Amino acid sequence: MALAFPSMEWMEEFKKQINSSEGYKKAGATWTAGAVALVISAKPEIGINEDFGILLDLHQGVCLDAKRVSLEEAQKAPFCIIGDYARWKQVIKKELEPVKGMMQGKLKLKGDLPTIVRFVKASQELVECTTRIETKFLDE
Repeated sequence: MALAFPSMEWMEEFKKQINSSEGYKKAGATWTAGAVALVISAKPEIGINEDFGILLDLHQGVCLDAKRVSLEEAQKAPFCIIGDYARWKQVIKKELEPVKGMMQGKLKLKGDLPTIVRFVKASQELVECTTRIETKFLDE
């Protein structure tokens, strides 16, 4: 059954996929830099009425939690990556590599870019985890 992105069910499945990924366990093994928030900008025409974040509590190759948070809470995370729905859809479909998207200004990063760049393989593994989720996009 396809899960709507970015529903709570989708986030729970994302956490499950991260924690069952040997690739992420290895690539994120030394990550101790804290949570990463993925902010999705409002798009009322598809039912996203306000900016909000998906907070990934990541630590040493494990996802301790994945949950929806307010924009304010997301911005308090050590790393906050902001994009519109179309950009996140491109990431999930592997049409946009997140670190490259940050470098090109397609995704905006609040946090230390050199740290993110050092963990590019972990970032790629997180994207790989999203591809294992049967996803239904709100604008399709």
